[in-house]
Parts: sequence; structure tokens; C-alpha cells
Amino acid sequence: MLEAGNLAGATGAEWLARPPHEELQRKVKPLLPLDDPFYEPPAGFHHAAPGTVLRSRDVEVAFMGLIPQTITALQLLYRTTDMNGNPEATVTTVFLPAEAKPGRTIPVLSYQCAIDAVSSRCFPSYALRRGATKAIGSMAQLELLLISAAVAEGWAVSVPDHEGLHGAWGVPYEPGYRILDGIRAVLSSERISLPPAAPIGLWGYSGGGLATAWAAEVSGDYAPELDIVGAVLGSPVGDLGNTFRRLNGGLFAGLPGLVVAALTHSYPDLDRVIKEHTNEDGRALLDRLEKLTTAAAVIHMAGKDMGEYLDEPLEDILSTPEVSHVFDDIKLGSAVPVPPVLIVQAVHDYLISVHDIDELADAYSAGGADVTYHRDAFNEHMLLHPLSAPMTLRWLTDRFNRRPLDEHIIRTKWPTMFNPMTYIGMARLARIAAKVVTGRKVRFNPL
Repeated sequence: MLEAGNLAGATGAEWLARPPHEELQRKVKPLLPLDDPFYEPPAGFHHAAPGTVLRSRDVEVAFMGLIPQTITALQLLYRTTDMNGNPEATVTTVFLPAEAKPGRTIPVLSYQCAIDAVSSRCFPSYALRRGATKAIGSMAQLELLLISAAVAEGWAVSVPDHEGLHGAWGVPYEPGYRILDGIRAVLSSERISLPPAAPIGLWGYSGGGLATAWAAEVSGDYAPELDIVGAVLGSPVGDLGNTFRRLNGGLFAGLPGLVVAALTHSYPDLDRVIKEHTNEDGRALLDRLEKLTTAAAVIHMAGKDMGEYLDEPLEDILSTPEVSHVFDDIKLGSAVPVPPVLIVQAVHDYLISVHDIDELADAYSAGGADVTYHRDAFNEHMLLHPLSAPMTLRWLTDRFNRRPLDEHIIRTKWPTMFNPMTYIGMARLARIAAKVVTGRKVRFNPL
């Protein structure tokens, strides 16, 4: 894990250039990130401190890429760090409420989408834009509904490409660095003009919950100056190794397949083992997965067993030192979050084992973290995300308002579906969703 004072290139030199800005160009079809020069960092960017804005632009946002929104949005290319401490750049898309005025303190929420893919078609900075028709099948396009709900609270919302430019899904630590540096970029941007002391919240679900957990774990060492008042970890994939075994060969086998495809780019020893023991069809399958959106990958790999493409039993390959090291490295819980956390997990989750999240909550609590754990006794994976949104927004509002937590660890099991407050909140979310899908303005409308 990196500490703020140990970042190569982050000290001893300041970034002197003023970042260029592109004004809004309406009805311009966006390029994929790998083809868009906006994503290419300028020469010498590695001398900049993490979180430095390198360039910015105003963008149009659309639901499903087709229904334009009236919300103010801009994108920031900023300097960040990979898991090995090397400088890199990535993009965050920033949504601003009408209440955002220069110098006015409003909360900042970093919302992590469930990118869950290698292809740049699923990156929020592309998928959320008007004309992003190649992103059909990405989760980020649907999550605009919840992003809009956060903006309706009067919060500025940062939506980072937390997998970086190369889609490093499942890689440890660096999603947290990208999230935290995205917040630094938002707070330092002259185009946004927020006070540096703005309270900060984090929120993500599934793959976004995993990224949010990494940000919560590394925040104390990597970005101690940020006033992070709370982090919501929705079904945060506590143990990717267990999840691989759980999903392989089933309906959602495409998800662990995507993770393996991504990890080979960051772990050379894993890549070598896969190349040595995987047949030609298996290697072609992994190459194919890197080009697909999340939904397309799930459909393409439904029912497929990765063991069918190996020359040795799958469990023998998973037990090799190279693979075991990777699974140990990417498991959450190596550090304790400094900010309070709300963990949301369905008992009957068919993707993420509730026992893995029980273990994570216990590890955080034992380490001294303030943990609120909603262990929903009735829900499943997909349904819990929207149904827990009212609870999440209220919990974040309490953290932004500095309301104290009553206990060190709070466990709740009462299903959100049986809580009347859920339906009051869902009615508000339904009104916001109706405005989003019809392209009407989402106004200030807090819970």
C-alpha cells in the first residue's frame, strides 16, 4: 500500500501548466476512451502530484446514451497511481447540482459504478455520455438513475473510471488510488471551485462496492487530508478467489472470466500460468471477453467452466503459488478503513457469498473501524441495490451532517422490503427516475 509521502514523482516538482479546457460541443458522438486523445496525458505529467487536473471538458450526459439530460457535467483527466506506485492518468465525470456555486461548501460524493469489464465501452466516462451507443450492456448506464438521485440531494458527484484506462478489474489498491485522486481533482479544479474542506462520501455496489472498499482501506495512508465522513460498501466482493469458484460454470461465469482476463495484464506470473495451461480455445475466449460489455460477457460465457480449457484440473491450477498469490493479494481486509463504513449485503445473494462479507465486516470491526452492517435477510444481489438506496442516502446525509454513530458496530437484519421508509424513499427515487428516462430536469429534492 502506498503512503502519501512515498509517491514517486509526487514531491520535488510542481505541475506548472494550467490545464486546458474544452467547452461543450453538443450532439458530438463520443469516441471510445482508447481512441480519444482527451485521455492521453500530456508530456511530463508524471511530475504532477496525484490528483492534479491535467485537462478538462464539458460533456453532455444521456440515459442509455440516447436520452439527453439537462444536468451540468464535466470530465477531468487527472494524474493518479497504479498499484506499483507508477504514475498514470484517468478520468472522472463530475455532476454538479444547481446549488453548486463558486466557493460554496456542498458535500462531494464519489460514486463508483459497477464497471465489471475490461472493455473501455463500459467506462463511466464513455457510457454516461450522449451518443455512447457502444456501451449498451454496461452497468454504468443504468446507474445514472442513482447518480441523479445523489445530485438531487444537492451533492456534487464524482464518477471515476476506477479501473483506469486499461480496464484493470479486480486489481487491488489502485481503484482506491484512482477514486481518491479523482476527489482531489474535483476539489482542486478551478472549473468547479469547491472549498478543499468539503465533506466527502463514497458509495458503490458490487464491482463498485469492491472499488469503494479499496478506497476506504487505503484512504488513511494515501489521502489523509481528505475529509471522508463515510463509505458505503454495497456487496463488495470481499474474496474474489471464493467468488471465482462460486460462479465458475454457472449462469454468471462471465464475471470471473472477465476478472481473470483483466488480472493477466497486472500479474505476469498469472499470465504465464494461464498461457502454459490453457488451450487455444481458452486463450481465444479470454481475448474475446476483453472486448465485451458486462452483459454481453455474461451471455457469452453462461454455463461455461474454465476448467474445460485447461490441461490440468482447475483446482490444481488454482492451488499453484502464482495463482494463490494473486487471490491472496486481491482479497479485501488487508487494512482497516479510517472512515465509518456502511456494508450492505443480501443473505440470499447468488453472486457474492454473505459469509465472505461477514468475515470482512468482522475484520473491519476487530481492527477498530466504525461498521454499520445491513445483512438483509430477504433480498438478492440485483434487487438490493435500488432497495437499499434510500437507506444509503439517509446514512450518507447523517455522515455529512456529522451526526454521531451510536455504537462501534451496528448489525441489522430486518429486510429493506419490510421497512416503510424504504417505500417512501423509493417513491422519491421513482419520480427522479421518471425525469431521467424522459429527459426532464432533476431538481433539488432531498430525502
